[in-house]
Amino acid sequence: MFNENLRELRKSKGFTQEELATKVNVVRQTVSKWEKGLSVPDADSLQKIAEVLEVDVSQLLGAKIETEENRNVIAEQLSRINEQLVIKNRRTKKIIRIICIILLIPVTFIVIAIISALFFKFDTSSGSGPVEEIGYEEYEDIEYDEIIEE
Repeated sequence: MFNENLRELRKSKGFTQEELATKVNVVRQTVSKWEKGLSVPDADSLQKIAEVLEVDVSQLLGAKIETEENRNVIAEQLSRINEQLVIKNRRTKKIIRIICIILLIPVTFIVIAIISALFFKFDTSSGSGPVEEIGYEEYEDIEYDEIIEE
């Protein structure tokens, strides 16, 4: 709710994210994160945003607050929003971890298959099994005449 209110109020005042960031003494990326709902400002920054946009803090938060001076209520609302963001981020990280594990299993089997294919040569013509390799030294002992007789 805060992120949507901030975006609408900023645009209605004709500010870019960069201009609002400069007036609140933060970087543009911070304003972007606020508007995307990835983070929330602290109580002091929230007060500055409200002053720059010429609105009550309660209007930014989307709830009615008795007095603007009651920073405890504001801090409590920000804390709740922050907790929700933390829960959302944990879920996202858990889902990404599960997807990575699911993708890693077939990749591991493929790598094992490739490695085993490289280390073990199989005679595919007869379907028997590993091909016995004969060294060059054994060929030296065979006479030319013996080869022709076969």
